[in-house]
Amino acid sequence: MQREDQLTMETKLEQIAAKARCEPKLRFTSLAHLISRDRVWRSLSQIPKSSAAGVDGQTVEAAKKSFDGWIEPMLQSIHRQGYRAPDIRRVYIPKPGKTEKRPLGVPTVADRALQRSTAEVLSAIYERDFLPCSFGGRPKLSAHHALATLNEAIAGGKMGWMLEADLKNFFGSLNHDWVLRFVAHRVGDPRLISLIRRWLKAGVLEDGKVHPNEEGTPQGGSISVLLSNLYLHDVLDLWFERVVKSRLRGEARLVRYIDDFVICFQYRSDAIRVQDALRLRLGKFGLTLEPTKTKLVEFGRFAQRANAAESARRPSTSWA
Repeated sequence: MQREDQLTMETKLEQIAAKARCEPKLRFTSLAHLISRDRVWRSLSQIPKSSAAGVDGQTVEAAKKSFDGWIEPMLQSIHRQGYRAPDIRRVYIPKPGKTEKRPLGVPTVADRALQRSTAEVLSAIYERDFLPCSFGGRPKLSAHHALATLNEAIAGGKMGWMLEADLKNFFGSLNHDWVLRFVAHRVGDPRLISLIRRWLKAGVLEDGKVHPNEEGTPQGGSISVLLSNLYLHDVLDLWFERVVKSRLRGEARLVRYIDDFVICFQYRSDAIRVQDALRLRLGKFGLTLEPTKTKLVEFGRFAQRANAAESARRPSTSWA
């Protein structure tokens, strides 16, 4: 691909991003043309050569060699809303420091390149919407940035309590209807809505059998990370910033890394109120806190002072 083509691609995304920033309620009705041959090729070139093959057994090198044969039929199927998402091959990988294993979805290489391209286009919009509390699966916002932000909240605020939250089977629990509703807040192109729906409904190959996927998004594809961030942006981030914080007695700060998050509080009573309301809020969208891994921890130099000063009364949590 020529440098001029790369510049044109980036300019188009910059225009989309600028429009999204200036018009936060705008729905983009024409996006599919940005998923071009050149963009998919660039996404394919970014996939490591050693990446595992999907259900079709095609390697990265084989996908590159046959690119001219599959790219045009793929793009045409998107524009007529007839793309058939390949089944996802499920494997299990060890969790660091644990005996249990994490399920991982392995799309085909060609589908992976398409997912990367689509996520790149959608990120130009959603990166303008995501809040500063959100980290992970975003450009230049790694776990290190999340930890630095958390340390800043602890050191610089009057925090005395931390709610460490763990979501049970998060990627496997995403409600497809809610995912599409959240996407539709900003995306009005029926071709992309159809494409995302096909990915959500893609079958899962495990132990030689293909299982239908009625909920969740297999962890492993680029589009899964974006959709997961978008889901919690609507369910958690906006709710906390716009509804919860204004009803608390003291300071509070949310820091989220994809599906892992902590909330720091000045007062214990606020922490308990939010913990109760959080269960209700998440339940409305098919999500559940893992009770054995969710805990409220006291810490910091303001902990004793704040705990002694707060009221014993526990207000209602009906604002979930």
